[in-house]
Amino acid sequence: MTLALSPTLSAILVVVVFVAGTINGVAGFGFALVGTMVLATVVDPATAVVFMIVPILSANVTLVRELSAADLRTCGRRFAPLVGSALVGTVLGMVVLDSLPAGPLRVGLGAVTLAFVATAQNVVPLPGIEGTKDRCFVESPAAMAGVGGVSGLLFGGTNVGVQLIAYLRSCDLSHGLFVGVVAMVFLGLNAIRVGVAGALGMYPGLTLAGVSVAATVPAVAGVTFGQRIRGRVGEGTRRAVVLGLLTVIGVRLVLGGLGIA
Repeated sequence: MTLALSPTLSAILVVVVFVAGTINGVAGFGFALVGTMVLATVVDPATAVVFMIVPILSANVTLVRELSAADLRTCGRRFAPLVGSALVGTVLGMVVLDSLPAGPLRVGLGAVTLAFVATAQNVVPLPGIEGTKDRCFVESPAAMAGVGGVSGLLFGGTNVGVQLIAYLRSCDLSHGLFVGVVAMVFLGLNAIRVGVAGALGMYPGLTLAGVSVAATVPAVAGVTFGQRIRGRVGEGTRRAVVLGLLTVIGVRLVLGGLGIA
């Protein structure tokens, strides 16, 4: 995993991380997904995944402060099985990351992104989706462990944690509480990932590690900006912007992975 830094790539990194942070600040999710997917179109996908670990951590540190101490304790106990199993899955996902070929990984990232868009949109009803959610997204220790383990495996290898987000959206949380709980979950996962990435040698030189740390500045700036404008952006607009952007990214990744674009 290497990062050949140039002025153009540096500018792209700053813009991508800031925009992803803004989306996360407004919608409560999307930083890892948008940032990683966009970067995977211009650099090696595995490098994009590792590069985003530290910025994701900083973004979630900013957002988790929306939870009070009482909320942290309550939600920490409530979602403990989800977080615990996701941690195990995340470590396993990181172990296999470096062995994944770039082309198929891009196709897989794009397919997962488009699948998330398909299940999150509410314009065209998809048969079987609600039934699947009712069966799988049950707030019980067993269901949390299952969703957490599978989601952690995917998140560890790709930075895509859409199953965790979908599960938490099904838990009848207010938007503000949802934002804080998502941040709490991903803060825990990424704190572990920083240590695992170092132990596995995923930062082969100072360039990738240093630029990743430096990217926390536009990440926090974007999240802060998104938090400030959140009240001015309606739910419909939030959904349309996030899903529209993810659709473009998903198609671009699939085509790029297949060598078409």
